[in-house]
Amino acid sequence: MSDSSIGRSLLFVTGTRADYGKLKPLALAAQEAGFLISFFITGMHMMKRYGETRHEVRRFGKAEFFEFVNQREGDSLDFILSKTILGFSDFVHEHRPDLVVIHGDRVEALATSIVCALRYIRSAHIEGGEISGSIDESIRHCNTKLCVNHFVSNDQAKNRVLALGESPERVFNIGSPELDTHARPSGVTIDKVKKRYGISFSEYGVVIFHPITSEQNSGLQAKLLFEALDACGKCFVVIAPNNDPGTESVLEVLKVLPVERFLIIPSMRGNYFSELMKNAQMIIGNSSTGVREAPFLGLPSLNIGTRQNGRSKSSSIKNVQAKDSDEIKNFIKVSWGKRVEKSTDFGFGEAASEFVNIISKECYWETSLQKQFFHA
Repeated sequence: MSDSSIGRSLLFVTGTRADYGKLKPLALAAQEAGFLISFFITGMHMMKRYGETRHEVRRFGKAEFFEFVNQREGDSLDFILSKTILGFSDFVHEHRPDLVVIHGDRVEALATSIVCALRYIRSAHIEGGEISGSIDESIRHCNTKLCVNHFVSNDQAKNRVLALGESPERVFNIGSPELDTHARPSGVTIDKVKKRYGISFSEYGVVIFHPITSEQNSGLQAKLLFEALDACGKCFVVIAPNNDPGTESVLEVLKVLPVERFLIIPSMRGNYFSELMKNAQMIIGNSSTGVREAPFLGLPSLNIGTRQNGRSKSSSIKNVQAKDSDEIKNFIKVSWGKRVEKSTDFGFGEAASEFVNIISKECYWETSLQKQFFHA
């Protein structure tokens, strides 16, 4: 325990199962270092349809948990943003943490970044500086300009944050935090995973296809993708999509898939999902899982559409459009079950220790809350 950790409180904002998987390793390491940990739980976590994953966050252990319902089914992103701003503003009026840790590019992250900036509350942005193919990228760059410090996943992302005028003393490359989980034993066997989630397949691919907020044809893309997957005759575990605009059209496609070869799971515990991936034959879809975790684990990955545009150049990733059914089927035929060389483009699975090393130094807490555009 360092002098910098004694009595200091860290609040982690989480709105989805995905961002919690990235924040959890950081929170565990910070807690072990002596920081006081709490979570502001909102977004998809609070929705029964998506597995009510707030319960997963509450399994963290000795921490404080604050829950806020920021949306109803079908609410627009701007409405969710405004409601989250109001709710988080009320929260920090009563509970003022020393540091708010915010991940990525969701509207919950933008809302909390805005509140922290306007109230001069120290904030740390995780995985800024990345590019993608939807409104997420714009939100992510907004969060970069609003947050005080930045913990990025690679040098390319760091350079983009610097190009946005952030001072080098505020930007730290720690790698991608979710890799910390995959770099270690999951603590469960694949047989236990299969039993818990009712997976009867001996071999399977993992599919995660989210709606694309900047496009209007997510349902059609999902239909074309799953028609190609159905035609290949393989078995797939399908993780349900995020609650973004267009989700309904994707879910309609999932409802009619043949149950003997497609198993739909709303959400999974983090360590169970890690074990599921480690034993998969490949990853398919448009989730960041396919461009970060899959290459790190040495899994072949088929990336569909524009949602992850430019995020990774790993040779294990094949980029196609949903309409390219022949390419989809051929990739599955050729690459099914073939392990590839492990990629460390997003780090070595040591992000949490890097994060704690940085925030345990007194100079971190002396960085001014008033930012200025940095000219290189």
